[in-house]
Amino acid sequence: MKSAGIQPREGYPNPTLVEADCGTINAMGLPNPGIKEMISELESSPPLEVPVIASIYGYSTEDYTQGAKLASSSRVAAVELNVSCPHVEKVGKEIGQSPELLADIVAGVKRATTKPVFVKLTPNVTDIVALAKTAQDSGADALVAINTVRAMQIEINTGRPLLGNKVGGLSGRAIKPIAVRCVYEISKEVDLPVIGCGGVLEASDALEFLMAGASAVQIGTGIMIKGTQIFREICQGISEYMKTKGIGSVEEIVGLAHRY
Repeated sequence: MKSAGIQPREGYPNPTLVEADCGTINAMGLPNPGIKEMISELESSPPLEVPVIASIYGYSTEDYTQGAKLASSSRVAAVELNVSCPHVEKVGKEIGQSPELLADIVAGVKRATTKPVFVKLTPNVTDIVALAKTAQDSGADALVAINTVRAMQIEINTGRPLLGNKVGGLSGRAIKPIAVRCVYEISKEVDLPVIGCGGVLEASDALEFLMAGASAVQIGTGIMIKGTQIFREICQGISEYMKTKGIGSVEEIVGLAHRY
């Protein structure tokens, strides 16, 4: 689910999304109806055959702990902490770059919920592995790498930044090599499952993340490009690859690149 906070948030004025050469740049501003409304909608919907992960954000440890309590519905399988939004003050630029704040939030959320806690890390730091270790030491159950990369685009005829917020987050094809590197480095040093994301459009992209050390893969921009059938296409592509290579389980692929 998209990230939600304790209070509803309108988000930024348009334009909030622009195309880049190899992806998109967005500054949505975390628009959402609030966690209570989000969970109410989930609980009133027909039962789903797949696990649902609730993503939450906040501006303080108290926000995150309260948000985790509100999100801990019986219909929710895990809670993801968005501590890495690159274009909202006090959500990503401060929390996701501060080991002390991150440790306090993760520990607080772990005390507030019995659900598994995933921490989505920012690439906009000098040492993402250090933050991954902080999350692990504070009790995180899994890590998500990566969120978007800070970026902007300017209209040259007017000199105006194209996004309403001026600066946004780059996602899609352009960030895949960065994301793969982050997953590789994190999984080499941290003993937690890593969920890889950034630029996944084909089965080969997902396989690359798995080989880098990811146990699972998230897809975002790819849905806008290919629609929801992208999930089936990628799963089928991975199955075909495994048959061709004589691989019996996905686990045999995870971390393959670390053998070399």
